[in-house]
Amino acid sequence: MDMNTIEIMGYAASIMVALSLTMKEIVKLRIINFIGCVLFCIYASMIAAWPVVATNAFIAVVNIYYLAKLRRANKTEIHSAA
Repeated sequence: MDMNTIEIMGYAASIMVALSLTMKEIVKLRIINFIGCVLFCIYASMIAAWPVVATNAFIAVVNIYYLAKLRRANKTEIHSAA
């Protein structure tokens, strides 16, 4: 079986998203899922699947939003504990 770059990108994206769902830590889950979403955006762009690009771009933005929110909460926690 000859796998080309597009197929490899699709498999890598699928693996990253599936792997993210095994994470116990929410930060790790969001980071791995974000990477998977970016890979899916690249893959979907290569095959011109624009609904897939749009959906994964939206999910990537949601992941960034919640990672930033968690980071702000951690900084607040650290400063209030000092």
